[in-house]
Amino acid sequence: MVFVWLCRILAAAQIALGAIKIGLGVYVARNFPDPADYEAATRRYVGSGTTGDAIDQGIMFCGAGVVIGLLAHFVAKSLPL
Repeated sequence: MVFVWLCRILAAAQIALGAIKIGLGVYVARNFPDPADYEAATRRYVGSGTTGDAIDQGIMFCGAGVVIGLLAHFVAKSLPL
């Protein structure tokens, strides 16, 4: 039962971090039209890569969080009380 609880926490954290990464990618892409400012903001807020990469990684994080959450839910329902 402890592992189910930890998986639920991990799933919620992954979904939250994925949403933050998506939000940062969209923020930088929309608010920095100048190429030099865009380049600096991408390095500062997103890390290496582009904003599209950050959005893709955020979607993958959210998807992995959903999968882990569903697995934890199925395991919790199958455990005898």
